[in-house]
Amino acid sequence: MSRLLTVSDASWPARLAPGLFVLIWATGFVVARLVAPHADPLTFLTVRFGLTAIVLTGLALAVGARWPRGWRGWRDAMVAGILIQGLYLDAVFWAVHRGLPAGIAALVASLQPLLTAAVAGPLLGERVSGQRWLGIAVGLLGAGLVLAPKLGTSGGIPPEALGVCFCGTIAITLGTLWQKRTAAAVDLRTNAAVQFIGAVLLTLPLALLTERGAFDLSPPLLLGLAWAVLGLSVGGILILLGLIRRGAVAGVAALFYLVPPVSAAMAFGLFGETLAPLQLLGMVVAVAGVAIASRG
Repeated sequence: MSRLLTVSDASWPARLAPGLFVLIWATGFVVARLVAPHADPLTFLTVRFGLTAIVLTGLALAVGARWPRGWRGWRDAMVAGILIQGLYLDAVFWAVHRGLPAGIAALVASLQPLLTAAVAGPLLGERVSGQRWLGIAVGLLGAGLVLAPKLGTSGGIPPEALGVCFCGTIAITLGTLWQKRTAAAVDLRTNAAVQFIGAVLLTLPLALLTERGAFDLSPPLLLGLAWAVLGLSVGGILILLGLIRRGAVAGVAALFYLVPPVSAAMAFGLFGETLAPLQLLGMVVAVAGVAIASRG
């Protein structure tokens, strides 16, 4: 994964960042499973986004971080937040809540590296090499193998939920490209804070219009919320934004292929879900795909 980073960023924290991001991001599926019985999805996300914005704002103020200057800077960060945070997570949580199997949702999300590579050239002028295309294809195959044993276990697939989930994947792809294009010199702490403000402005009205506001304050919900805010939304997003700034977006996006295998391993350890031999093979293939893509 070394080429996701520039030579000047070759310190040990930078070298650890890709792996740490995958570990943190993979816990999102664990959090979703943990809190699902205790809160409406968009209500949970509204609280998560709002608390994250407060935490990041406090952090930025404490260290004197530079805030965006002028409307354009605020607009760029809010657009990124609406795409990367709001539309993507709202779509995935809504789709799963409407009956889309989590394995299918993860497989749809795994299309992101393919979409990113396809549009990085026309929109950013990044050349995607043949080796990187090969790595993306191998990674997609690996993610599919990991998820394959689960795809037929939950009955039919609601077409509207599948469509919404795919739209969410398009949103995070466009958000990643937008972030790469507009945030080369911004302070990532204030940029992330404004992103989550944008996500709240999108999600709160949707929650008020479509949900009853279920939020039972049980220990599993509070535990999941705490990790979702501090681990996923603060830690994971700051690492992701840093990776996007330092690396080619196609290479960074390839890291998402590792999320389904790591999530499956976490589910095995935490919930006793079995891992079929095909899934273990898929993990190896996904890792190989990321290794190929990151050196392309």
